[in-house]
Amino acid sequence: MRITGNDYSSDDGDVTEVFRQQIARWGTTLKPYEVYARRPSIFKAVVGMWDGLKTSGLLDGKLRALINRRVAVLNGCVF
Repeated sequence: MRITGNDYSSDDGDVTEVFRQQIARWGTTLKPYEVYARRPSIFKAVVGMWDGLKTSGLLDGKLRALINRRVAVLNGCVF
């Protein structure tokens, strides 16, 4: 059984803004984030983690991209 995503159009501004940015960048929302949006506290934690990693300088952008793709492969997702 698959967990369906959330209808984010009725969510708070933070969730809607993240989805707006995803649509602008990739043309659609990312499916895992639709599931995270079912629980806004989890959604904000995930977004916060990625924002923290991005601003910390600990992970180079190229390494972040490789990590994202590797996780997608492990999860059987098309990236």
